[in-house]
Amino acid sequence: MPGRTSRLLGGLLLAAVLAVCTAPGSAGATVGDATTAGVVPSVGTDWGRPGPYEVSVDIEAVHTFYRPTDMGRSGERHPVIIWGNGTGAVPGFYSSLLRHWASHGFIVAAANTPTSNFAISMRAGIDVLEQRNADSSSRYYGKVDLEHIASAGHSQGGAAAINAAVDPRVDTALPIQPGPLTDPDLMDEPVFYLAGQRDLTVWPALVKAMYRDSDHVPAVYGEVRGAGHLSSIGDGGDFRAPTTAWLRYWLLGDENARGMFFGPGCGYCVDGDLWSGWERNAKALQIPGPTG
Repeated sequence: MPGRTSRLLGGLLLAAVLAVCTAPGSAGATVGDATTAGVVPSVGTDWGRPGPYEVSVDIEAVHTFYRPTDMGRSGERHPVIIWGNGTGAVPGFYSSLLRHWASHGFIVAAANTPTSNFAISMRAGIDVLEQRNADSSSRYYGKVDLEHIASAGHSQGGAAAINAAVDPRVDTALPIQPGPLTDPDLMDEPVFYLAGQRDLTVWPALVKAMYRDSDHVPAVYGEVRGAGHLSSIGDGGDFRAPTTAWLRYWLLGDENARGMFFGPGCGYCVDGDLWSGWERNAKALQIPGPTG
């Protein structure tokens, strides 16, 4: 395990440089319903391209916040993503991916810790945003959608995304190549597990075991073709579009995004170019496809 950790840390340090150099421009009753649906602009199905918002980044002591520059510009409120880093990493390693999500209308509270497994700092990000949303002197005042929150992360942070989902304020989890120090039985939110076909650090079989242990919630498993453990670093690579679609459905009620995951003709179900493995469990199969 020490050798594996050191190899991962070395790769992450190299990837951090690449991430900085390649950062893109920041150009209720029914499952997935959200109060911001129809207010945060639709992007059709172009999940991999930047969204309609310019992005600002606020680096603070405990968190780095990625957010739309002009929050609430049309009276909308912005859902929240709490983020956990991989071992030895900081949010800057993933800056382009987190900026991408912010460009789609989300506020990302990324914990600055390189040891995120217990999700303490991640969950504290919700506390900070709750306080600022209620503070009339804050730029976040009245602009945060605290009813729609996702936990997400990579590697150790992927395990932390599951651990953070024990918080009742979290509505969905997005573990990317998650490490083993977690227990899916403790969470009760819909979850999208992402693995890499060529990941030699977190083997796809380990991620699939977590997926199979999540039969008590709607769970989807996607294995990205050709992806190694560091393929989600920087702009997210082939992980970027499907993660954005998942977040837009569960946090914004985006019907276009629903159609990528649910219903008999789901878009990702037949995308063999992207996936080397794809599964939906029984509870996910019960979620209907888009209406209309």
